Amino acid sequence: MISSRLSHLADVLGGRLVLRRGDTGDTAVSGLVDTDSRYIREGDVFVAKPGEATDGHLFVASAVDAGAALAIVERELDDDVSQIVVPDAVAALSDLARDNVARARAAGDLRIVGITGSNGKTTTKNLLARILEDEGETVSPRASFNNEVGAPLTMLRVDERTRFLVSEFGASAPGAIAHLAGLVTPDIGVVLMVGMAHAGGFGGIESTFHAKSELVRATREGGLAVLNADDPRVAAMEPIARERGQAVRWFGRGERAEVRAVDVEVSASGTRADLVVDGEAHTLTLRVLGEHHVMNALAAIAAATALGVAAADAIARLETVEIAERWRMQPLGSERVRIINDAYNASPDSMAAALRTLAQITGPDERTVAVLGAMSELGEYADEEHDRVGLLAVRLRIQRIVVIGAEARRMYLEAIAQGSWDGEAVFFPDADAAFDYLTTELRDGDRVLVKSSNSAGLRHLGDRLGEVFA
Repeated sequence: MISSRLSHLADVLGGRLVLRRGDTGDTAVSGLVDTDSRYIREGDVFVAKPGEATDGHLFVASAVDAGAALAIVERELDDDVSQIVVPDAVAALSDLARDNVARARAAGDLRIVGITGSNGKTTTKNLLARILEDEGETVSPRASFNNEVGAPLTMLRVDERTRFLVSEFGASAPGAIAHLAGLVTPDIGVVLMVGMAHAGGFGGIESTFHAKSELVRATREGGLAVLNADDPRVAAMEPIARERGQAVRWFGRGERAEVRAVDVEVSASGTRADLVVDGEAHTLTLRVLGEHHVMNALAAIAAATALGVAAADAIARLETVEIAERWRMQPLGSERVRIINDAYNASPDSMAAALRTLAQITGPDERTVAVLGAMSELGEYADEEHDRVGLLAVRLRIQRIVVIGAEARRMYLEAIAQGSWDGEAVFFPDADAAFDYLTTELRDGDRVLVKSSNSAGLRHLGDRLGEVFA
């Protein structure tokens, strides 16, 4: 965070300043800001956010012991640290982030890229950050910090030295992206795809379209919209961009895209693609598994080259990336039994992409094993979409389909209905039971995909299998 006087921060937050330790309104703070006391260090700012399971006010003392210089609280506490008392600590995070980024823009040459989409946000964020970090100091989210808490915390890591801020925006509800992107008004807005992720919460895919288009509306007038030419709903955001005087830069597989892949080959060691970037031919060899990650790479290249990075440099940097993120198409195990742990998030689109990747990377003498859990946040579409995954697994000739958890059971039932009834498809109520089965069932030459939403908890199963077969 940019150095700020306590009185200034109190004004920004509209809060009541409580001075302790001999501080005055002119006392400056410039540390990092966090809602987790375990990450607080000397000079940092602790935000006491009430939560569903606990209350951040209970950890102010721990933050003070760790060296916190300021606590942002919803009620005054006896702890010996200066405090700003606000009505809503989460809202205060947004106000603090807005002010911090505005002052960083005024102080330097900060460029901001916002990324959204039903799938691929975190991977694209990581790929773009990898490209930009060689150009100048770059701030990007840890893991999937893309909500009303995580996004502002990322923005608060910006200071006068920051040249690039890459923000990832998730949509927990209509208006969420508009709020988060509105804190920083990105120079470039990247929209990856509009799919079924969160469709249950939004009331359908058209509502998801409107939610994702909020980023284009929040990108600055005269800025740039980087849009997926292959997704009709994303392409339909072009008029919104034009109304705001934004240029549009297309990425995809078709001729319309300025940044496109013309040929893609997928193997167990990665993905090779022939690219055309603004009329020039290039070759990209990604170590990240999965054909679908080529689209994420195209989006990153489109944004980076718009910021002045040479295409060849952008591609060379992407080729150094080994995994997109932990629990996202993460190779584990060994050549004997390869585990692909992709169980941090799942939607119908990402589930289909992961299953296709499993089929593509498995040789004729190897066996495909899909370990599948539930996809969350699909609402009334859940039954139909879980059925579709079971059907796809059979059509791709996945040789072992292991379904875990009651919410995912329809995948198993659909696989049975489609003919996988002779032991090819099995169901287990929990991950422990599936682990016991898999440790005896898996054999040399197996290629195993572990895929589910985060809430299903299968990422830990993937880790356990990776250790057993390392």
